Amino acid sequence: MSSRYDLVVLGGGAAGLVAAQTAAALGARVVLVERQEQPGGDCLFTGCVPSKSLIASAKLAHDMRTADRLGLDPREPEPDLARVMERVQRVIEQAGEPDTPAALAAKGVEVLRGAARFVGPGKVEVGERTLSYRAALIATGSVPTIPDLPGLAEADPLTNETVFDLRELPERLAVLGGGPVGVELAQAFARLGARVEIVEASGTLLPKEEHEAGRFIGSVLEEEGVAVHTGSPAERVESGEDGGGGRLVTAEGNEIDYDRLLVALGRRAVTGDLGLETVGVETTADGAVGVDERLRTTGDRIFAAGDVVGQLHLTHVAAYHGLVSASNALFRTRLKVDYKQVPWVTFTDPEVARVGMSEAQATERLGRPPLVFRHDYARSDRALTAAEARGFAKLVTDRRGRMLGGTLVGPAAGESIAGVARLVRDRGRVSELSQTIHAYPTFTEVPARAADEWWQRRYLTPTTRRLIRPLLAILRQVDHPRQGKA
Repeated sequence: MSSRYDLVVLGGGAAGLVAAQTAAALGARVVLVERQEQPGGDCLFTGCVPSKSLIASAKLAHDMRTADRLGLDPREPEPDLARVMERVQRVIEQAGEPDTPAALAAKGVEVLRGAARFVGPGKVEVGERTLSYRAALIATGSVPTIPDLPGLAEADPLTNETVFDLRELPERLAVLGGGPVGVELAQAFARLGARVEIVEASGTLLPKEEHEAGRFIGSVLEEEGVAVHTGSPAERVESGEDGGGGRLVTAEGNEIDYDRLLVALGRRAVTGDLGLETVGVETTADGAVGVDERLRTTGDRIFAAGDVVGQLHLTHVAAYHGLVSASNALFRTRLKVDYKQVPWVTFTDPEVARVGMSEAQATERLGRPPLVFRHDYARSDRALTAAEARGFAKLVTDRRGRMLGGTLVGPAAGESIAGVARLVRDRGRVSELSQTIHAYPTFTEVPARAADEWWQRRYLTPTTRRLIRPLLAILRQVDHPRQGKA
């Protein structure tokens, strides 16, 4: 029996875990190499799991403070960040139970702790061991980007990897970056009692979303006491004289004093010390591993998946990569990745969810404005009953009504976007969403009610009524109810 592995996986984040477990479930001999004590990656330890746990605590504090909107006596919460973060750590432990080395071994995945390095074709070195492989998968993830901004390195900035180490709430928190991570954490810390200011170089927060969505979330944050500075990049950071806190200065001259500074300006791939040059794996200009649509690198029988390919830094995309790469690596299948149906969710309150093209992207693709259908959550009975009647659903289609994309800004938008994503994937029509029966009252009705507008524009028009009236007049003359069965 050959001592070679069918698949050697470098990195135990979402992509590596899914690929390794898929391979093992199919009977392959697979080993997962992870630097940390336990696999799980950014999502488990410093990303999705801790941030959403923190957001949940912050939301409850906000609900207590604003209980009068539901007819109850409001109460000012007294958040203890140490207790909040203790709960965050407990959630991480619970969520990580399926990813322990023992749990993975029970599923047929061998786990090695250490730094992996390619040492030649078909060979990976981990400590004193040399692993032979039939195929390899690079899934080493990414780390936060720290820009080369004067004074920033000396300011000891927080990132998503270190912010959950805090045990005392900073009185003043400055957030550099208004993307998903920045706005989620800005709102959470503000709701827990910090004075928060956020700086974004683009004209709106969430610059990759519909601009209307970014402006909406900006107004929500401002209503909750967050100072929002958009359209002016950071210019420098000045450290405080006593070594505590400092000042963030923008290009427009805004001076933001802070006790702690959080940097949320994107991520970069982890590819150093992997020995990629020994196996001919090329990287892109920004340091990510270059792959084709089948997730193949330029190295023979070497694939890459997840954040390390530098495309979409989303856990569900990494998991999707894991499935595709495992199949292609093990069986030489020709599966291709397709990003048209990938949903994005920013877990602010209200949530922002998007799939497919924005209105601007569709206009550029079609060469003319697309059809746009919308419905406001203020007209949703479910949103009214929950006292969350704010936000909107916006659907974008071509002239024939085929779904190109959609944006939802409202409660449970992350769950509601799934139906839109399916239609984008299948090139379905907006009319299908309208015709699908949705339970009442639910938040998922909102995009469906936006889709109803398709019928109104197409058929419920003055022209249609003029054509139908003579037919109705004739039917009134000939249709007479009779005794008994029809």
